[in-house]
Amino acid sequence: MVTGGSLVTVDSLIVELWGTTPPAKVDNALQAQVSRIRRVLAVLEPEREASRVVTSMSGYGFSLDRAELDAYVFLDAVEAIHARLARGRGDVHEDIESLRRALSRWQGPVFGGLTGGPLCQAASAKYLEARNSALALLYELELRVGGHERILPELMELHSRNPVQEQFCLLLMRALYRSGRQLDALNVYRQCRHDLVESLGIEPSPVLRQYEQAILTHDPILLSNEPTWLTAPPAAAMVPAP
Repeated sequence: MVTGGSLVTVDSLIVELWGTTPPAKVDNALQAQVSRIRRVLAVLEPEREASRVVTSMSGYGFSLDRAELDAYVFLDAVEAIHARLARGRGDVHEDIESLRRALSRWQGPVFGGLTGGPLCQAASAKYLEARNSALALLYELELRVGGHERILPELMELHSRNPVQEQFCLLLMRALYRSGRQLDALNVYRQCRHDLVESLGIEPSPVLRQYEQAILTHDPILLSNEPTWLTAPPAAAMVPAP
């Protein structure tokens, strides 16, 4: 009923719950759902005097502090790390630990795997994008401190679950190359290219192709913490991790 503290209109909730086929007495049905939520919350928080569900003339809201929701805590932690790095004040080892703590809040798929309506789908996409960004940043920082061998198992699993996610492919290629596994790094590229062509009908981005060429020529820039041509892959090649 709430997205970041914003009021959700009655019309939006109706579409969220029933799509284009609402029940005949939809207002009563919606009120019944709200009452059910209130009862559940009353059982979960018997000491709370006022219901978290707030009613207005045009919709409903949900009283919630950002620190009470893991999703908000996660987003705020990642944003703080990005801000420190942008100011050049971050400690890489501390930021790695902070990112791992933030990511540990993910205990499964968003909303327990519930698809939901437009509101849930938009929120799910937002959180998944933030998680992907946090994972990419975590492994980028790990590479900066020489953790390539330590993170290889994690990157391999992540890439296997997201075979057309170019950012994870790039990170895995770098980690493999730095671990002395040039052939494996090239095989990762070739498999990723195959998956992109077969699944999405597109060729790898110029950045990914530059990585392949750099590996083939043993370009010393691959050992640099920040290759000068390293940029994020195009959005079209980025898909949410499950």
